Amino acid sequence: MHRAILLLGSIAFCAAAAFAQRAPVSQSPEDMRAALAEALAERENAEARSQRFEEEAQEAEDAAERAAREAAALAARVQQAEAGITAARARIAMIDREQGNLREELGREQQPVVELTAALQQFTRRPLALSIMRPGSVKDVVYLRAMLHNTVPEVQAGTRELRNRIDRSRELRREAVAAAQVLQAEEAALAERREQLADIETRQRLAARAAGGAASRETDRVLALAEEARDLDGLVTELDRAAALRQRLAALPGPRLRPARPEEAKTAGGSSALPSQADRQGDAPRPYMLPVSGRTLLGFGAPTGSGLSRGLTLAPTGGAQVVAPAAGRVAFAGPYRGYGSIVIVEHGNGWTSLITGLARSDAEVGESVQAGAPLGVAAPTDPNVTLELRRDGEPVNPLLRLD
Repeated sequence: MHRAILLLGSIAFCAAAAFAQRAPVSQSPEDMRAALAEALAERENAEARSQRFEEEAQEAEDAAERAAREAAALAARVQQAEAGITAARARIAMIDREQGNLREELGREQQPVVELTAALQQFTRRPLALSIMRPGSVKDVVYLRAMLHNTVPEVQAGTRELRNRIDRSRELRREAVAAAQVLQAEEAALAERREQLADIETRQRLAARAAGGAASRETDRVLALAEEARDLDGLVTELDRAAALRQRLAALPGPRLRPARPEEAKTAGGSSALPSQADRQGDAPRPYMLPVSGRTLLGFGAPTGSGLSRGLTLAPTGGAQVVAPAAGRVAFAGPYRGYGSIVIVEHGNGWTSLITGLARSDAEVGESVQAGAPLGVAAPTDPNVTLELRRDGEPVNPLLRLD
């Protein structure tokens, strides 16, 4: 009987201890599983990108190209760690949810066990001599002992499910500790990779300054253009015009030497060196990726207060790494009129990517970037990053161009 009392008391104690934990989170299990699967997929994709960029960096013969690939590889490693942190947090949230459900079930089922344990413990405190002095007490004791002999196995069977839930609660606590350790490791890796990326970016910036003052003159021109533009659409339009002009100038034939015999001089052929409109529209940037991973807040074409959305608005983790969606040339980088820091990348053939909502931009105007190259970071709190893809000024759904 004493073993039965100790068993029931242990069950009640464990149930009460489990009930004293935190309250369950409000997110649905389906959303938690979807968030975990998405984070794990993004982590795998970022790892694949980093490996590809590292291989390209090893094969690059030019020092500048090698440095650019190394920076892109480190940016992908940063995004890999960020996705790992998101996955660890999603796993912890799922554990918290299951622990909360177990706490509710244990709270409902522990009350009858606690009452039975209290009654049995009160009975054991009665002195045996007092039971002998009372008429019929010895007979009652014998009867009660016989009853408990048959009842305890039934109580044990009835509380088997409760004991299983208590064991599951202990297992969940171990899983929570393991998930917390994974989270700590991912955060340490993220801090280390961000520091390495900052070192590479600093070296690249110093090298660009030592190259000459052409970049600074173009930056000043672009900033002046930003001051004159009425709005963001106007700025993008003006930058598109400048890009088209540069493309036309680049397509012009170079100077030709005067022939030794003037009668052999020939006029240029009738075919134009400039790309046709069909070529401009068909030659989309490849590969193309999202600049940051996160939950979609606003999809392309969704209604807004001022019309329809012209791009995608994502909610990444605070301070997330933002990368170039495709290779191109940085046409603008810096703060702009309530949009935070923005980056505009020209991909050629009339294609342009606009990324807004950055807390800091690390790109330089006139800089050539590869797909996945670091552009800056998102805001540390309540981050919203918007991507707009345009073709000859017209918005295009970026999701249709993803590889």
